[in-house]
Amino acid sequence: MREWAEFTLSESDEGGVPTLALQGPLRVHSLGDLEDKLEALDGHFQQIDLSGVTDIDTTGAWLVSRFADRRGVEIIHESEQARRLFAAIGSVEGEEAELEPPPPLLRRTVAEFGGVVTLWGRGAMSAVAFLGELIMSLGTIVRHPSRLRVKSLVHHMQYVGINSLWIISLMSFLIGIVIAQQGAVQLAQFGAEIYTINLTGRLSMRELGILMTSIMVAGRSGSAFAAQIGTMKLTEEVDAMRTIGVSPMEALVVPRVLASMIMMPLLGFWSAILAIIGGAFISNFALDIPFWTFLQRTQAVVPITDVWIGLLKAPVFALIVALAGCYQGMQVTTNAEEVGSRTTQSVVTAIFTVIVLDAFFAIFFTEIGWK
Repeated sequence: MREWAEFTLSESDEGGVPTLALQGPLRVHSLGDLEDKLEALDGHFQQIDLSGVTDIDTTGAWLVSRFADRRGVEIIHESEQARRLFAAIGSVEGEEAELEPPPPLLRRTVAEFGGVVTLWGRGAMSAVAFLGELIMSLGTIVRHPSRLRVKSLVHHMQYVGINSLWIISLMSFLIGIVIAQQGAVQLAQFGAEIYTINLTGRLSMRELGILMTSIMVAGRSGSAFAAQIGTMKLTEEVDAMRTIGVSPMEALVVPRVLASMIMMPLLGFWSAILAIIGGAFISNFALDIPFWTFLQRTQAVVPITDVWIGLLKAPVFALIVALAGCYQGMQVTTNAEEVGSRTTQSVVTAIFTVIVLDAFFAIFFTEIGWK
């Protein structure tokens, strides 16, 4: 039969002080409604006598300690076990430190902005260090060509280039249609619809062909690089490579970077050609400019410098896209959620950097006379 905790009110033998005497086990399974009964007491007493307590646990000690604090009475004749529990509860229930008031909004804003800038600085330094490792690995491969993984390089060339031809072709064709149609609407106000050919040809070959290709490759291939390498980091395949003496930089990063730099100029040029064809297609119907006349006129109005500008920008953009994907993949350390966040970050970083560099190149080539 279960023994329950009980209490009695009496006067102690020490000077007739009113005392609340607890008896029985003060354990969680034997307390019952003891707390409610104690709260309902109206009598006045100055001590709580625990000499009749046979056993006590943390729950019982917490009940007695809290009741004694509220009534302002003294606990006497407690056992050594009860004394240790009271001491532990007292250290836990110490007065909470007052929270400092939050700093002013301006100071918080400046502090948070400083933290963001610091993180940017550390990320930039880490990315530069990663680029240095890549250059060292490329130098090693130049000295020892047999270390280049040709099969991996060809595989990634197919993935970055051939497998993305259809989506880049469709995108470029539609962009050419939009440029020609919208350009013709604006030029028609001045009776200069014929200059739609100049607008479509030069804009596609000089800017939009390689820019839109880079954005598409960043979203398609750069994100895949980050996810693939990040997953390999989680499954410890990268660590296994290092253990058996294989450089992850040479095995994983170099083939992807080289494949992107080889295929991006080809994709960019192809994208520009498809955009011009798209412009010629819509001009044949909307502007009454024959399809072949549009293409022949494009050859006359697009200078060769525009072609070289697109081809020169392509390897740089490819390096940025591949480097961002591989770098973010190598930073994965914890779980699958980080793979997703790093993949997203690689795409955002690559697209942002490509657009900034494209603006820089536009100013640079104009300044050197390639207008």
